[in-house]
Amino acid sequence: MPDSSAPPLPPRYGAPIARSLAKRVMAAAVAEAERHGWPMAIAVVDSTSHLVLFERLDQTQHGSIRIAIDKAKTAVDLRRPTRALEDAVAAGGAGHRVLSLRGVVAFEGGLPLLVDGEVVGGIGVSGMPSALDVQVAEAGAAALAG
Repeated sequence: MPDSSAPPLPPRYGAPIARSLAKRVMAAAVAEAERHGWPMAIAVVDSTSHLVLFERLDQTQHGSIRIAIDKAKTAVDLRRPTRALEDAVAAGGAGHRVLSLRGVVAFEGGLPLLVDGEVVGGIGVSGMPSALDVQVAEAGAAALAG
């Protein structure tokens, strides 16, 4: 009998996101950033954490390039939004262990991309405060449903 106190299993990895689908995700994210005039870096990686597409809008700060890619990779590698890691660190105690994970970004703006409940890739956004980064990432992820 399964242990009902155990956390749910993370979603399974699926096949890497197709370029055509990644382009749809990117277009929606770019449109959201441009609608607000936000200078952002946006990365889409596949289910193996390899970069598929990248956009840097005009006047995006240079540091956001690497951060966006790392947010997307973190979301895929750990199969959860990067906000979950931010929350773990904010909670303190054992949550501080997240800070020792190599290459992990522990703030909002990275989301796994799910198709049929499986992780096919991730999107990472950087350039504005994290709550706005995730707004753009969510717009991109929502394009999967369309």
